[in-house]
Amino acid sequence: MAARMNPDLRKERENASFDPEKITTFLWGGKERVQRKRELEFLALNDPDYQHEDLNFMSREQQYETQLKKGILMVTKMKELKIPDEDQLFYTSAVLVSDVHPMMVHTRMFLPTLYGQATEEQKDKWLKLAENYAIVGTYAQTEIGHGTFVRGLETTATYDPKTQEFILNTPTLSASKWWPGGMGKTSNYVVLMAQLYIHSKPYGVHSFMLQIRSLEDHKPLPGVTVGDIGPKFGYDVMDNGFLALNNVRIPRENMLMKHSRVEPDGTYVKPPSTKLAYGTMVQVRANIVMYSGVVLAKAVTIATRYSCVRRQSEMKPGHPEPQVLDYVTQQYKLFPYLAAAYAFWLTGQTMMSVYTTSSSQISKGDISVLPELHALSAGLKALSSAAANVGMEKCRLACGGHGYSHASGLPRLYTNMTPASTAEGEHVVLMLQTARYLMKSYNQSLQGEKLAGSVAYLSGVQLVPAAGRTRNMLDLGVLCDAYRHRAGRLVHEAAAQLRSELQAGKDQADAWNATSVDLVKAATAHSQYFVVKNFAERLTDSTLDSSISDVLTRLCQLHALHGLVTNSGDFLEDGYLTGTDIRQARRHINALMAKLRPDAVALVDAFDFPDGILNSVLGRYDGNVYEHLLEWAKASPLNKTDVHQSYHKYLKPFLEANRAKL
Repeated sequence: MAARMNPDLRKERENASFDPEKITTFLWGGKERVQRKRELEFLALNDPDYQHEDLNFMSREQQYETQLKKGILMVTKMKELKIPDEDQLFYTSAVLVSDVHPMMVHTRMFLPTLYGQATEEQKDKWLKLAENYAIVGTYAQTEIGHGTFVRGLETTATYDPKTQEFILNTPTLSASKWWPGGMGKTSNYVVLMAQLYIHSKPYGVHSFMLQIRSLEDHKPLPGVTVGDIGPKFGYDVMDNGFLALNNVRIPRENMLMKHSRVEPDGTYVKPPSTKLAYGTMVQVRANIVMYSGVVLAKAVTIATRYSCVRRQSEMKPGHPEPQVLDYVTQQYKLFPYLAAAYAFWLTGQTMMSVYTTSSSQISKGDISVLPELHALSAGLKALSSAAANVGMEKCRLACGGHGYSHASGLPRLYTNMTPASTAEGEHVVLMLQTARYLMKSYNQSLQGEKLAGSVAYLSGVQLVPAAGRTRNMLDLGVLCDAYRHRAGRLVHEAAAQLRSELQAGKDQADAWNATSVDLVKAATAHSQYFVVKNFAERLTDSTLDSSISDVLTRLCQLHALHGLVTNSGDFLEDGYLTGTDIRQARRHINALMAKLRPDAVALVDAFDFPDGILNSVLGRYDGNVYEHLLEWAKASPLNKTDVHQSYHKYLKPFLEANRAKL
């Protein structure tokens, strides 16, 4: 018998203007991909080997042990099931739900670094071991005193030509490696980022393969001090670690030498580009853009469904309590982030496609694509992770008091998303990296060079817009033009400010620092333009029927208009838009929200997150929230007995002593 459906949610689904399945197909890449996704999710969600007590009711040690066991089971079963690489994410997402496992960095950073930076001989030596989990590795870059500034890393690798070895040291406290996931207790190998020294001369940061624990008893090897860094804001299941090294020697062949190398006599052969060593980082950043869209989509799904189930207050005296989503203020909290979830989901797909194409070119020796790939991944990673964090908190607030409970699924989603704003590059630093590329590109355009790719528009920056135009603020072309103009103007003004600081006598570093707020603003505007333009371009897909095209167009309009109104000063500052344009944009937002209201549940259903993956009592597909909230609460370990042992130890004597005094 089919599960009972909350009548409010049933009504929402019956009144939708489109078939959510069509958008699901669009978002996941076709009917076959959707079918494969669902098969693997069903397989994982219904496997009794993965069932366990709610992680929220466990200690950190229990969470680590549970997820390690699940991770090992998962790796073993994926091999038995022969799940290809392109399908594994479907399976792993269903196994891990809204979390990770302690060997995750092995898959996401350790292996990709070996693929991208090891020579063929080194791959023969280590890849089979790593791919078959005969060894487990992590990626050790960040130090306790240095993070995003890779050139400032203090860990050293000093070459000794007599023994043909590198001597590895963390010479200061601040040089200790800090944060690598899985290093605390799980990994026995690391890819170590360290400053290379040959004959006392520095050659910059390079990567080295280092064994840190015995393969016999897992104890740290001589000269290695390693452990777990303790509880964090999220990811309780992950054993992020610290690592200190004291004169640890490794063979010369343990330097990853695909791009640069050290000969036996100490001769250094430099790489064709210093940026080639950062391929792993670019891949991880591209993944974070995709991840941001998916995680925001989960949060919006939870908050939207719950806002239809929850009834609150009186809109009209004497009438029944309305659904919370009927309040326009609630729509204004949620719908812009529903639109943003779609925007970043599609941007993530584009970013991964750009990364794949660029990697193919780089592997063939064409490194001309590296600077744009680096700049694009940095800006979009910073923008998407920040937007996801803000949006998820809005979703939690939109769920009222129940959003504060772990039963909602939102606290765990939120705390596990927050590292993305600092991991693999802190937000502002990444925006400044994008800004550096924008400044270079803009200056090239002033010299008459033709720009291509994401910066092509900088060749045609128009500083004096045509006056007195009336604009249709719902036209996606008009909105894209406005974002392009704003980005171009802010890049131009940041460049002018930088030039002014230099002309005032400041050196390059001080002038850059003095202009940095303007530079971050320009890079943010550039990244936002890319997202809006990409969303609009994806809607030209000829396979979309009119009902899907219509509703997705509304989302794209809302995303662009909300960003425009939120940053209205930028668009008004030089007279490109007028006060009338902004007022029109505000009215359009209200009208779009009214049109999207009947489709809200269908739009979150289209993300196609089964309950087992959403892991939220508030966001259940059937909407039966309250009975399951009570059921969830009863499962708390504090409820295993009617009277907790602490009553007899502490509370009873305290109360009895106080009563005796009366």
